[in-house]
Amino acid sequence: MKRIIWMFLMNLIHVPRVFFQLMTRAAHPERYTVEERYAVVHEIAERGVKGGRVDVVSTGVENLPKEGGYILYPNHQGLFDIMVLIKLHETPISAVLKQELVKIPGLKQIILCLGALALDRSDARQGLQVVLQVAEDVKKGGKYIIFAEGTRSRNGNKLLDFKGGSFKSATKAQCPIVPVALIDSYKAMDTGSIERVTVQAHFLDPIPYEEYKGMKTVQIAEMVKERIEAKIAECEAA
Repeated sequence: MKRIIWMFLMNLIHVPRVFFQLMTRAAHPERYTVEERYAVVHEIAERGVKGGRVDVVSTGVENLPKEGGYILYPNHQGLFDIMVLIKLHETPISAVLKQELVKIPGLKQIILCLGALALDRSDARQGLQVVLQVAEDVKKGGKYIIFAEGTRSRNGNKLLDFKGGSFKSATKAQCPIVPVALIDSYKAMDTGSIERVTVQAHFLDPIPYEEYKGMKTVQIAEMVKERIEAKIAECEAA
């Protein structure tokens, strides 16, 4: 919370304009292009990172597929994850987020501008609808962020198990899977500190459909998790 307040204060001069743009685009998304809605969220992420005293080190962004849809599968450390991913992703990308976030003022408008899908983890039928919707959007060239752990690990750079069901959208869309290794992202908003921190985001080589075709989703989940863990171990050993 302290860093969020600091982000707000450091961007005070921009808040009225950005807030107005966010609210108008969220209230009437049909009046704006995907690019116009995403531009506001992208600016919020960029200003939040800069004003929040966070240095972001990234690799592999240039390896993202240039054509067609894909899904990013990062490890999940905390509230800052989505902000750093949006900051680094120049073109529009959406996300699958937990239903509870829709109730939070401000986040609700950001979710609407992103066209993000809210997942009710207690409703299997609604979950299937989200899976199918993501798959259809990705087939049409859409990009998504899905946190396969389902919840933040709360254990630093150690990962929870990746859930096989999180990869059903990828198998249905037959799209590239992009593992993303986030390192020290939890330090930005989950430690109660406003000391300057460095967060790493490493976009690993995309996994084409041909590589995971025929695998069970639990096997895909384990493969992606292992690649992210290997990258984290490599960076921590450097």
